[in-house]
Amino acid sequence: MEKENYQLQLERTLRTLTEEGNTPHLLLHSCCAPCSSYVLEYLSQYFYITVLYYNPNISPAAEYERRLAEQQSLIAAQPHALPVSFLAGEYEPQRFFELAKGLESLPEGGERCFRCYRLRLEEAAKTAAAIGADYFTTTLSISPHKNAAVLNAIGKELAAQYKVAYLCSDFKKKNGYRRSCQLSEQYGLYRQDYCGCIYSKQESEARKAAKAAAKA
Repeated sequence: MEKENYQLQLERTLRTLTEEGNTPHLLLHSCCAPCSSYVLEYLSQYFYITVLYYNPNISPAAEYERRLAEQQSLIAAQPHALPVSFLAGEYEPQRFFELAKGLESLPEGGERCFRCYRLRLEEAAKTAAAIGADYFTTTLSISPHKNAAVLNAIGKELAAQYKVAYLCSDFKKKNGYRRSCQLSEQYGLYRQDYCGCIYSKQESEARKAAKAAAKA
């Protein structure tokens, strides 16, 4: 099966919007300020954007609050071609822990993560429908550690369910991830060293310990 080019699909959508003179409303789920920096710079040329910060996977609560504040600070500081607004979702860590039961020991990038994608994308789809957005998508695909094919498949499924178009993407393409690193440095953003959940934190700490032991 030929691998889908989600960046090409995105570019086609953006070209159609430009040719038709349309400026639709996009509900953008954001996982964190650094990942959203490039996506906002890129997509605010084409959409009115509402950023939804819904990430119940993040632990501990202090880490969640820090990332939430960083997201709000970035939106206030970064210039955007079109207006960008912000919505803070509920912090519901119990929802994440329920979906992770039995999958706690899986390495990052497997089924536990895919369920987490769905949890956050479904909240984005529901919110997009509730506020009358024309599209929804997520910043998650900018990460080299996230599976763009799975994200887009879930997004398309939820689009059919909630009757809101999903904006296919693979934001790491066209040097998107590199640009997010540049913007993070430019705005002095806090770049976390683990995805967000307690299991990814433990995995990150284990890698650091192994690296330190190898050097000893």
